[in-house]
Amino acid sequence: MFPLSTRVLAARGCHLSLRPSCNAIIRSCKASYHYSPSSGRTTQDHVRIGKFVLGSLLAIGTSYHVFQYREHRLIPARLEAGATATHVTSSEFGELSSAYLQRSGPDELSSASGTGGTTDIFGSSSSSTPTYGSPENVRKAIEELRDALPGKNRVQTSPDSLRVHGSSDHSYHPSCPHSVVVMAHTTDDVVKVVNISRKYRVPIIALGGATSIEGHFTGFPSGSICLDLSAMNMILEINEADGDLRCQPGAKWEDINNTLKDRDIPLFFPLDPGPGATIGGMIGTGCSGTNAVRYGTAKAEWFLNITVVLPSGKVIKTRRRARKSSAGFDITKLFIGAEGTLGIVTEATLRLAPRVPTKVAMAQFPDVEKAVSAVQQILNTPYGPNIQCVELLDDHMMAAINTAGVVDAPYPVQDTLFFKIQGSPESIRDTSNVVQEIVQRHGSTRFEFAATEEEAGEMWENRKYAFFSTLATHPGSKVWTTDVCVPVSRLPQLVYETKEDLAKAGLKSTIVGHVGDGNFHALILFKDEEELRSVGAAVHRLVHRAIQMDGTCTGEHGVGVGKTEYLVEELGEDTVELMKTVKNAIDPLNLFNPGKLYPENNEDKTHK
Repeated sequence: MFPLSTRVLAARGCHLSLRPSCNAIIRSCKASYHYSPSSGRTTQDHVRIGKFVLGSLLAIGTSYHVFQYREHRLIPARLEAGATATHVTSSEFGELSSAYLQRSGPDELSSASGTGGTTDIFGSSSSSTPTYGSPENVRKAIEELRDALPGKNRVQTSPDSLRVHGSSDHSYHPSCPHSVVVMAHTTDDVVKVVNISRKYRVPIIALGGATSIEGHFTGFPSGSICLDLSAMNMILEINEADGDLRCQPGAKWEDINNTLKDRDIPLFFPLDPGPGATIGGMIGTGCSGTNAVRYGTAKAEWFLNITVVLPSGKVIKTRRRARKSSAGFDITKLFIGAEGTLGIVTEATLRLAPRVPTKVAMAQFPDVEKAVSAVQQILNTPYGPNIQCVELLDDHMMAAINTAGVVDAPYPVQDTLFFKIQGSPESIRDTSNVVQEIVQRHGSTRFEFAATEEEAGEMWENRKYAFFSTLATHPGSKVWTTDVCVPVSRLPQLVYETKEDLAKAGLKSTIVGHVGDGNFHALILFKDEEELRSVGAAVHRLVHRAIQMDGTCTGEHGVGVGKTEYLVEELGEDTVELMKTVKNAIDPLNLFNPGKLYPENNEDKTHK
């Protein structure tokens, strides 16, 4: 037995809200109950409905007042449970044949509006439109935020700040400014903001390095709070003997590795997404980077635990600091890739890896297929584990690097692989010999090592700053960047078909990729609205092409608002419904980063 905290939300197209007429108790009942007959239902359906409603939600003999929302009117109805039957009746519409049911907190039962997704008794779920705060609620929330977080610039409402925090110059998805920006310094600050968000029903969107390009941190139309975590950038503790450290979510991966190096600690954090990315954002998007072929992604074991503020305002720590644990399922991974929709990370414990000597090499090929085939063979040799990175830059990207003027001597314009080989001097020597032999066997026209550490650093920096090199090739243009990932053996076909498609569309582009993972990025240039529409269509074709090859719509950028429409096609309807079920359980008011990650309705399942 436990206190009633549930709501009936719909009766086949009509929204309902349950109000208990007494202090009821839910009882667990295993007996079969008969459900009053109605058209369109089999006997098995009626028995199933009766079991679900009576056994799981309603106390025997208890009556409930129900408000049915139809055609913008609230119509009194009544839900009765008895020993042999349940009835949902309305004075105007008579018996209602079925109901949608959802558990909610007792404090939510006073509202006659839906506040999140609903679950059908037949097993399907739907997203009702949540009720968010009015403009007056938003104003009151801002006032309370100022009282809760006093101090200069802690609560910002200037138009410039709201715009900058709600959009990116490098993202071309729909965006919206926030109503207020709040600078958090501690976990307690985050809890205060979350509680105010919940009190006034104002959505809350966490922001770190603002490097996302899929619209992850855009504002919400009804008004939203941007929770800026960039000031929470401290490394709190380094445990060199255990090979881990604890930090706040605003810490940048580059600053972490520079700090370790400056302190002569022979360890590093191997996840290396784009410059400026923060730990909180890396967790949210399930990031990776050039090191993924050797060290994996954020969804590996690089985050030992995280501290998270939930939509309820509760603070949890997902596990202890031990390197491994089989105590329950992995709560940490529930939040990795959830894009701030389930909780807000305020601390993380990072597993570190030994810093290993490396050597950088470059191999050039007449086409992409030969380059990728060489990589597959190299990684499948006993020397494969010594390959820390292997990156593909197509001929257009190599031309862009030359044009941007970031190299002392221009590179030959061919499809190119950059290798980073790690290990002891002996391991690097043996691996280098194998790599050189295999690339030559696959038609490499040039293979050379960086002569100095400075040259090696320059080569790798050229790869990391591919975006800016692409922009520099066409002054006045903008770049839409997208990523997909496919099984490695399908990558040559995908790259070839994509380049052919972009050429037919008359679009200029560069391609870079983590070729050892089958993940590549297309950087597509445009100058005006007409070209932007053409780019958007090309991106859609690219994503569908990748999914048809048993790939994914995003290898590391995340979903945001830009790729929600592809999730059902990629994952399947039932998998997406399970994701929504988890979301509804943790955030029933849908206040954490709404409109991101989850397809909102059936029309968004596929892009035609």
